[in-house]
Amino acid sequence: MQLRLLLWNMEWLNDLFAAGNGPAAFRPDGEKPAHASGSVTVRKRRNDLAAVIRELEPDIVVVVEGPNRNEELDLFFRTDVGPEWRTFLQPTAGSAQCLGAAINAATGKFDVAATRRFDSAANAAFGEFLWDTDADGVDERYRFERLPVDLEVGIAGGKRLRILGLHLKSKAIFDAYEWSKWWAVSSGNRRKILAQALFVRDQFVVPYLKDPATAGVPLVVCGDINDGPGLDASEKLLFGSGIEMLMGDSWTPDVALGNALYDGLTDTAKRNMDFATLATTRFKDPIFNDVYHEEWIDHLLYSRNQGRQWVSGARVVKNALDGQPLYRKYPNASDHSPVVVTLDV
Repeated sequence: MQLRLLLWNMEWLNDLFAAGNGPAAFRPDGEKPAHASGSVTVRKRRNDLAAVIRELEPDIVVVVEGPNRNEELDLFFRTDVGPEWRTFLQPTAGSAQCLGAAINAATGKFDVAATRRFDSAANAAFGEFLWDTDADGVDERYRFERLPVDLEVGIAGGKRLRILGLHLKSKAIFDAYEWSKWWAVSSGNRRKILAQALFVRDQFVVPYLKDPATAGVPLVVCGDINDGPGLDASEKLLFGSGIEMLMGDSWTPDVALGNALYDGLTDTAKRNMDFATLATTRFKDPIFNDVYHEEWIDHLLYSRNQGRQWVSGARVVKNALDGQPLYRKYPNASDHSPVVVTLDV
């Protein structure tokens, strides 16, 4: 069975909802979201976000920067996208950016009753941990600012699909520092990304692919990793790239993960390590006169445990169906481009 999966950092989705612990409710249509600029309103964001999802027609959506309550994620999907959607949000205490997932029950492709979310807060693989990221013999203490969403999807006919949605530590620096302090903060952020990536791989991915109960179940690890392939200046000091650590290495190919977007590059682009077409977001560089940089930080990784190529057609969605740039047709949606892939399960 073919499933279309959409991975999308939906940019501060929590801004759309009324504060408090009462019944889930949207903020007033004309209100300006806290993290928006210009003439953006709650209604405009809702309209554009939902329109993108409906246009892409996914069966599964992995939501990055979701709200902090499942009732709110459910309200958005059932009200703005379609009433048959079912949502699964992983809360993180104290976080306004949580990870979630949604499946479209109207397709008939899912066994909704067999679909379940494992609570990451109760899983030691995602708890606080010690890791010597700089190999100096001293362990540092780390935690996940946003707990992963861990979903086992029941497929009609009895098959299963496991999805782990991630949002690793941001390496962005928004405050002004003198140069040596800036480098210290930058290196600290990279260490956190490396530590989180290594811990997820060591404590979740490898055990999952070696456990007889799950070794044959297809696994997707996806999300905003806040890192791309190769080493930036800070990562060169640490001799490590977060996304490459998460994928694994050539010494253990049986538990290494494939990268669906990389698979779709031309041979020339692969040979030259040219990832320009895979950029999923852009930002202004506050140090170099606000020059814009485009970065590939949203990734779709997959297990190689099916004995065949079961993941195909991954792409970063830059244009709407009518050919217009997505950012122009739906300017109030998100600062990240959606990523889609076809899963043959």
